[in-house]
Amino acid sequence: MDEEVIACISDENIKFLHSGQIEKYVFPMHRKEAHKNGISHLIIRLFIFTVTPNNQISYLVQKRGKNKKSFPEYYTDSASGHVLYKKNLKLFDIREEAKRELAEEFGILPKHLEKLIFYDLISEEAKGIIEIAYIFLGLVNHDVELNPNPNELEVGDSRFYTKSELSAILKIEKSVDYSKDIWKKLFLVDLDEILRLNTSENKKITSKKNIALFLGRFQPLHHGHIYLLNKILKLYKIIKIGVGSSQFSKTKINPFTYEERVNFITSALNKRGITSQRFSIYPIPDIFNASKWVNHVVSIVGSFDTIFSNSDWVRQLFQNEGYTIGEKIGIFKKKYNASNVRKLINKDNRYWTTLVPKEVVNLIKDYDGIERIRILFNKVESA
Repeated sequence: MDEEVIACISDENIKFLHSGQIEKYVFPMHRKEAHKNGISHLIIRLFIFTVTPNNQISYLVQKRGKNKKSFPEYYTDSASGHVLYKKNLKLFDIREEAKRELAEEFGILPKHLEKLIFYDLISEEAKGIIEIAYIFLGLVNHDVELNPNPNELEVGDSRFYTKSELSAILKIEKSVDYSKDIWKKLFLVDLDEILRLNTSENKKITSKKNIALFLGRFQPLHHGHIYLLNKILKLYKIIKIGVGSSQFSKTKINPFTYEERVNFITSALNKRGITSQRFSIYPIPDIFNASKWVNHVVSIVGSFDTIFSNSDWVRQLFQNEGYTIGEKIGIFKKKYNASNVRKLINKDNRYWTTLVPKEVVNLIKDYDGIERIRILFNKVESA
């Protein structure tokens, strides 16, 4: 297990995880080395529920095995573990890791899961090491068969509990503080609403097609963005465009300023006959708080009927708050990708000019963006 290669992150970059920018900042390291050197890393915590035929909620809780190095025989979450490193790591991959942990620790297979959603992002500290926990909530079939792993947990005490039973455990038994706090928090929320068990009561979900919201960083805008915006404008009267990470510029992944990105969007849409009456642009600064980010966005852009994004992170956060999520729209994602465009510019590969609208190419040149990107790439590589 110590030979596992886990996803690590520098302390100064943890905040960017709250913006969903996972793959840009994590790096691989063997688990043993990361723990020995106190390197911050990503973990998963799952909190699993089931609803009995008489509509009662039960909570799946594990008691850690007596041979575990940390917190032996403590009650904790339903399942947990490290996030294994992979290139281009995204929320989808972490969700798959969560499914793996649940199968390894309780024998619950993905087919038994009715729902599994990302819920929160929490920094935990133990023995001087920061672990950034991706919290997932899951709903499983009420008749699922549990097969607790005796190498990981105490078999007899790892099972479903009623609310009163779990409350008593948290009061009198040894339990992991971080898990205890989350269980207590979940006692106070409406799980039906969080897990979308009854979406007909969710007032934010709508069938209207008047205003769409699309979020992106546009570093720079490319033909993939244009394709997506055109598709949305065929369905909706107005599109609100949020420019993410608007406060950042002149860095490797955010080379262009907010004003420059606004000009990219405006010039490209006007060139295609899309008048300013059909779109509006808003700055969306990062606030590095996943739980407050959706309300932050809505406070800036106002009302809308549907949110469009190809980012699993953005889609999940808005879905958690009950908003209507549009379908994923995209073409040749690896090709029409701003990161790919920046890499081609740095390599002096003129193929990038075929991926970006001509008017945006001209603006990048006017802003001396080609040289800017090269300097930023070289600055990072030589650091």
